[in-house]
Amino acid sequence: MDGGAHNNPRTVEEVLRDFKGRRNGLIKALTTDFEELFQRCDPEKENLCLYGFPSEQWEVNLPAEEVPPELPEPALGINFARDGMQEKDWLALVAVHSDAWLLSVAFYFGARFGFDTSDRKRLFTMINDLPTIFEVVTGAAKKQSKEKSSVTNHSGSKSKSNSKPAKLPKIQADDDDEGLDEVEDEEDDEHGDTLCGACGENYASDEFWICCDLCERWFHGKCVKITPARAEHIKHYKCPTCTNKRPRP
Repeated sequence: MDGGAHNNPRTVEEVLRDFKGRRNGLIKALTTDFEELFQRCDPEKENLCLYGFPSEQWEVNLPAEEVPPELPEPALGINFARDGMQEKDWLALVAVHSDAWLLSVAFYFGARFGFDTSDRKRLFTMINDLPTIFEVVTGAAKKQSKEKSSVTNHSGSKSKSNSKPAKLPKIQADDDDEGLDEVEDEEDDEHGDTLCGACGENYASDEFWICCDLCERWFHGKCVKITPARAEHIKHYKCPTCTNKRPRP
């Protein structure tokens, strides 16, 4: 397991791109691919690590054999705690360790290729602008964006942050109708800080989104494979994480 060791970004922008790719892969593992991750983390197996790759893919595997490894290694033995705690707590624990690993890999590249103080500060600032994997997995990112939205969009009217929004309809970005443009502007104001529960990216007015009726997280339709046409026939939508939650005995 080389954890993408042959990918050697040398600039701040390349390191950030590498970071985002690995981050997206890990978020995918802990949200939309949760069922597969759960199955692969068999406690009967040896120490397993969760790897994210620049290609936005993920893998559960044994750690690198060489010591020291080419890149910093993720937390060992995430599989051992799988059945010893609540699923949401296990996911949160793996998410925290994944965040720590991503930072260690990014600043490993920074040290290896001689980033100076300003480069390291710029890299951390850009990384810090993204919600952590822990915030995405636990829903904290959505809560923070709601609070931020309710403060920045305060207009004297009653706040909408406590009312659950309806599923977003498909938005025609090239429609010339003025009334529709006004609705789009309002939606942009209300949802501009909303983050996708799968990939962690921001809401955009030209993308179809859908909200889970259980955890109330929003998702890009493409991230959860839901089209606008299909959404019209869904009365109560459950995201992959809520769908795959196993009932506790």
